[in-house]
Amino acid sequence: MLSIYHNPRCSKSRQTLELLQVNGQEPEIILYLETPPSASTLKSLLNKLGIDARALLRKGEDAFKENQLKDDSLSEAELIDFMVRFPKLIERPIVVKGDKAVLGRPPENALELL
Repeated sequence: MLSIYHNPRCSKSRQTLELLQVNGQEPEIILYLETPPSASTLKSLLNKLGIDARALLRKGEDAFKENQLKDDSLSEAELIDFMVRFPKLIERPIVVKGDKAVLGRPPENALELL
């Protein structure tokens, strides 16, 4: 089963979803801004992506600046907590299949999971 952590307002997210659909996939669409992932779900996603929490942060978001998330002393758990509280901080889209996940930046990355 394929799923996508999707923000319909994001052009990369829309392009990734369209690319999946053009390739015959109808992924489960998770509107993560409406139903933010839990800390344990984020840890699982990070593990599937093979990256740390800092690499999943959107550094241009107001919440990044307002919460001084540039601070290198913040722990992985603290960064995950911020993403739970402020889901706009989560880079998007994330496409998941089984125990693997990719960021849809560029959208073609999602083809690795097909």
